[in-house]
Amino acid sequence: MTSSTFRPDAVRVRVPATSANLGPGFDALGLALALHDEVEARVVPAGVSVTVKGEGAGTLPLDEQHLVVRAMYACFDLLGGRPPGLEVVCHNRIPQARGLGSSSAAIVAGLLAARALVVDGDRMLDAAALLRLAASLEGHPDNVAPCLLGGFTIAWTGPGGAHAVRLEPAEHIRPVVFIPQQQSLTEQARGLLPERVPHVDAALNAGRAALLTHALTRQPDLLLAATEDRLHQEYRAPAFPHSAALLRHLRAAGVPAVISGAGPTVLAFGAPDQDLRGFATTGFAVCSLSVDSSGAVVLPT
Repeated sequence: MTSSTFRPDAVRVRVPATSANLGPGFDALGLALALHDEVEARVVPAGVSVTVKGEGAGTLPLDEQHLVVRAMYACFDLLGGRPPGLEVVCHNRIPQARGLGSSSAAIVAGLLAARALVVDGDRMLDAAALLRLAASLEGHPDNVAPCLLGGFTIAWTGPGGAHAVRLEPAEHIRPVVFIPQQQSLTEQARGLLPERVPHVDAALNAGRAALLTHALTRQPDLLLAATEDRLHQEYRAPAFPHSAALLRHLRAAGVPAVISGAGPTVLAFGAPDQDLRGFATTGFAVCSLSVDSSGAVVLPT
């Protein structure tokens, strides 16, 4: 029997897209982007009903197998028990399986919605605990951290679980995403990574990741050098050859660009007066975004 007390009204949450790795910051660095999914949820007397609008409509499960519901159940279990039933409506704008954190967004949205539906839920599950739970569900914290906190984040996992710090990006950071029609699964992309890499490559990435923290927050003119990577992007290139070619083209032209997360989206950092649309090849949609500074939020209903 549940010991939780549930709110009678619906709750509504908004979560941002994210880009992880950012080149050299493999499994550690992440950036929140102003492209959002919204989830509305309410407790009902029985059953589970999920409606998906926008991205993923017609392909995502509409029952307890939906990732938002699975995350909600994980949160409810920690807070004292599950409600008798749920009604969930997902308004999805984040492209699915494109390296923009759609699964992390679903997990964070589910956790935030479940916590908001429980009376005193935010007292029982604080922000640090929410991050640890989200990372345990996702498997790593590099996407869930910026999704929760907004801005630019550095995340790591220690004996107590996931941790993260949030930094404020420089004012003129302008992310541009090149989104292909092709989808990619993180598990498949990780399967292309070697068990060992040359020491010289690991050393280069460590230096570039440190430089990237400075470039993103203080000196964006260093972003081209700071986004250089030798740990994962070239190894994964066979999985998305068109994205890899676009990445090389952008960087050869002096544009700081990386594979977003596990791909295949390409993330570039344009100058304030620079139009990058001309770099797009057939099959890519181009979207100029801002950095999301709020992270996951509960909205008024």
